[in-house]
Amino acid sequence: MSERPQYLSAEDRRAATVQAVIDLAAEQNPAEITTTAIADRMGLTQGALFRHFPTKDAILEATMTWVGERLLVRVDKAAAGAASPVAALQAMFMAHIDFVAKHPGVPRMLFGELQRSGETLAKRMVQTLLRQYGQRLHRLMEAGKVQGELDADLDVDAAAVLFIGTIQGLVMQSLLAGKVSGIRRAAPGAFAIYRRGIESRT
Repeated sequence: MSERPQYLSAEDRRAATVQAVIDLAAEQNPAEITTTAIADRMGLTQGALFRHFPTKDAILEATMTWVGERLLVRVDKAAAGAASPVAALQAMFMAHIDFVAKHPGVPRMLFGELQRSGETLAKRMVQTLLRQYGQRLHRLMEAGKVQGELDADLDVDAAAVLFIGTIQGLVMQSLLAGKVSGIRRAAPGAFAIYRRGIESRT
């Protein structure tokens, strides 16, 4: 049982629960994470855990909310500090990679949730996250076309899918290799290839 402070505010306790879930997801199949394991990781009883979350699904939903908010804030901040649309795309790409490297349980949870059959609230939340992410990519790519950085005939829909797919591919390979931190080494080369495919040739 982990040693954690027992006297936390409700908000801090919920945040600690989310972190416990993400930590556990990095170590085991996210679908097999139980409320007993979460409570044990936090040094709590299940009863104490359920005072903050009525169900396991509520814990999962809170975790997905945390992931979506943190990831979008991180990529937005990275893009905001870039000098051009292409530089912003690269900054977003690397910020996303860094987020995954720091929270290896996150992609395991996202992949697992998207593979679940049927509609769930958590699955819809992941889909919403991907849609919001894609909207950001579209805006940057359209700006890049206007400014002449990107190919005027670029299929923005396909380019956005490929951007996200490149990250997902790197993540999947790092998970298979059993070392998510290695994703940072592969990312710059992968983005360089992606960039050559979308840049203007004039």
